[in-house]
Amino acid sequence: MEVVRNIQVKLDVSPEDVEVLDETFEQFRQAAQHVADHGWDDNPYNITDTKNTLHDETYSDVRDELSLQSSLVQSARNLAATALGNCKDRIFDGERASKPEFRGSVVVYNGRTITYNDDHVSLATTDKRVTAEYVTPVNEDGTPFAEYWTDDWEKAEATLHKRDGTYYLHVAVKKDVDTSCDEESENGVVLGVDLNVDGYVAVTSTGAFLGNADYLNHRRDEYEHRRGNLQQTGTRSAHLTIQSIGDRFARWSADYLHRISKEIVQEAVENDCTAIAFENLKHIRKRISNASKFQQWAFKELQRHVEYKAEEYSIGVDDVNPAYTSQRCSHGECGFTHEDNRDGDEFECLKCGKELHADYNAARNVGWRLVQHWLKSGAERATSQLALKSGTLNANGRFRPTELLG
Repeated sequence: MEVVRNIQVKLDVSPEDVEVLDETFEQFRQAAQHVADHGWDDNPYNITDTKNTLHDETYSDVRDELSLQSSLVQSARNLAATALGNCKDRIFDGERASKPEFRGSVVVYNGRTITYNDDHVSLATTDKRVTAEYVTPVNEDGTPFAEYWTDDWEKAEATLHKRDGTYYLHVAVKKDVDTSCDEESENGVVLGVDLNVDGYVAVTSTGAFLGNADYLNHRRDEYEHRRGNLQQTGTRSAHLTIQSIGDRFARWSADYLHRISKEIVQEAVENDCTAIAFENLKHIRKRISNASKFQQWAFKELQRHVEYKAEEYSIGVDDVNPAYTSQRCSHGECGFTHEDNRDGDEFECLKCGKELHADYNAARNVGWRLVQHWLKSGAERATSQLALKSGTLNANGRFRPTELLG
């Protein structure tokens, strides 16, 4: 199976190349707009979005009018064809859509118009080829750049963007991953994950305690407090500062969740898991009705990052109803459920006396619920297992210690 990721790379463009790149942006825009104008019709049945047809009817005119090389003309045509097709689909779905209008801030490059090198990239323009060096993150360890900007990933199509005078290359990187499974992995090993609005952001059924929700919320509160003070000021400078600190906090929080998601997936990989189980986000919102929109966003973003990364290892991600996962005893076949089992971070079963960290107990129950779902649905996973700290537990109650795995 081919897995594709998109990585943003900042480019260092020399001042003498700015003019030719900006001219390339403009001509690429004109080419895409020419095709969109040609293919558009107020009657959706008459919209032309077929690439071959648009090529036959527009290619010569664009080439005569502009100095773009043929591959860039074709990329502009493809961009316009996709936009026309999207508009057509929206109209047929009963939504409103108007003719695509392109801005002069993007150029799409393919294998014939871009060349990747170790420390720089070569880009086709309306004139000469432009060379620009990559500007790598200062602390690149643990970032998407460090994960995917390696020889393991093939660099493919890219789009060049310009924002606030700075050039960014959005590169599609891809590689083939092995989706074959041995007999045991077909039966399935589940990693349960419990998410929290305070304490640890995520706790796994294998006993990994990840992230600090209190710190995440503290940073959010600091940002909100500063934004509130700036809003009261009401000046243009304050408005620009609000935008700046908002962007900075968004990047920081996204990176923080990215790092946690990476640890979750790594935990699944190290324990030979074939699935990761989360609490259903809709049910979480009902269970913690006072959770802020930021916390709800954080849960959703974290799960999205995990799904994104887990795909590379052919690990599935699913969710379960979290009802009573914090009150149910996860020890062996006990399963006794009572609200007094849990007291803050402490869990002590009133029936069997088992003592566990409350979030760890909940994570075990989240994972176990997916195992039970597989069994009830007849998914041919009779020996499905839950990944624990020191091994796995199957549906028949048989524990297999870690030293016997592999």
